[in-house]
Amino acid sequence: MPIATFEYKVRDRAGKVATGKLDAESPTQVANKLKAMGYSPLSINEANSGLSKELKIPGFGKPKIKLKDLAVFARQFATMVNAGLSLLRALNILTEQTENKELARVLRECRNDIETGNSLSSAMAKHPDAFPPLMVNMCRAGEVGGFLDSVMLQVADNYEAEVRLKGKVKAAMTYPIVVFVLAILMCIIMLIFIVPTFAELFSSLGGTLPLPTQVLVKMSEGLRTGGPILVILLIVAVQVWRRIKRKEQVRNIVDPLKLKMPVFGPLVQKIALARFARNLGTMMKSGVPILQSLEIVSTTTGSIVIERATMAVQESVRSGESLSMPLTQHPVFPPMVVQMMSVGEDTGALDTMLLKIAEFYDQEVEATTESLTALIEPLMIAFLGALVGSMIVALYMPIFKIFDLIQ
Repeated sequence: MPIATFEYKVRDRAGKVATGKLDAESPTQVANKLKAMGYSPLSINEANSGLSKELKIPGFGKPKIKLKDLAVFARQFATMVNAGLSLLRALNILTEQTENKELARVLRECRNDIETGNSLSSAMAKHPDAFPPLMVNMCRAGEVGGFLDSVMLQVADNYEAEVRLKGKVKAAMTYPIVVFVLAILMCIIMLIFIVPTFAELFSSLGGTLPLPTQVLVKMSEGLRTGGPILVILLIVAVQVWRRIKRKEQVRNIVDPLKLKMPVFGPLVQKIALARFARNLGTMMKSGVPILQSLEIVSTTTGSIVIERATMAVQESVRSGESLSMPLTQHPVFPPMVVQMMSVGEDTGALDTMLLKIAEFYDQEVEATTESLTALIEPLMIAFLGALVGSMIVALYMPIFKIFDLIQ
C-alpha cells in the first residue's frame, strides 16, 4: 500500500490542541502512531489530495539543506533529548517547527524508520544528501556509548564554527566582488550605449581616430555582435564547471593551484587546516574509532592535498605507527600543527589539541581575511578608476581635433 501524507489534529496530555503531518499507509496507522506518542487524535485527513496536490518538477529547484539548518537541528535535538523527551517526540516537534521543507521531509522519514525499529543513525544514513557522514558516525558513536545528547551538541558546535568561518570569508570577499562586478557592468554599458554615439559623431566629421579610440570602437562593435554568444558561452561554462569541479581529475589540478596562489593561497590552506583539525578532534572526542574518523575527515577538508595526507596518516595508524609522523612528509601541514599533534598523542589529549589547533586557525583566517580586505579595497578602487578613466580618455581624445576637422 503506498505511503501518503496525512494532516492531523490532536489533543495532548495537557489538553492543548496541536496540528501536524505524518507519513503513513492509512489513517489507522496514523492514529496508532499518535496514540503511541501520547496524543488523542481529533481528526485525520489525507493532505495534498485532489487538485490541491503540489506540482513538483523532478530535478528542478530542489531545496537544499544547509549546514546552518543542521546546526540548529542538532542543538535543538540535543536539548530535547537532554530534557527527557523521547526520540520520536523530539523528531516530531522538530519536523513541525523547522523552516526548511526538505529537512522536515527527511526528518519525517527518519521518524518513520525509527518507529519500525531502526536506530537514529541508521535512519540518517539513508539520506546521505541531508546528513554528512561525520554527523551520522558521531550519532552512531553516541548511541553506542549512551551519550547521544552530548554528541549532538558537539555536532552543533562543529557546524556552527564552520558556518562562522564561511561567513567571515564571505563577508570579507563581498566588497571586492561587488566592486569588480560593478566595474564590468559599467564598462559593458559604456561599450554598448555610449561608445557607438561617439563613434557616429567622429565618423561624420571625418579624419583619423587615435589608436586608443579605434580599439575602443572595435571592442564596442565586437560586444554588440558577439554579446549574446558570450553570454551563452558563460552560462555553459558555469554549468560545466559545476558538474566537473568535484571530479578527482579536476581537483588534482585545481586544488594544488589554489594553495600556490600568491595572495589567497595561505587563506585556502588555513581554512582547510581548520576544517581538518576541527572535524578530526570532534569525532575523536565523540568516541568514533580513529581509522574511521580519518577516512571521514579526509573528504571534509575541501582540499585533495590534505585528503591525500590524511589517507597516508590512516595507513600509518593501521600499520601501528604514530598519527603525526606521516604529516611531516606533507608541506601543507606546518611544523606547529605536527608538533602540537605529537604532543597530544604523547599526553593522551589529541582531541583537545586538535580543537585548539582549529581554534587557532579560525583566528588566523579571520585575521587574514581582514588584512586581505584592507589590501584589496584600495587596489579595487584603483582598478576601477584606471579602467573607467582610460575609457573616458579614449573617448575624449578625438574631441581635441574636432575644431581642426570643422575648419
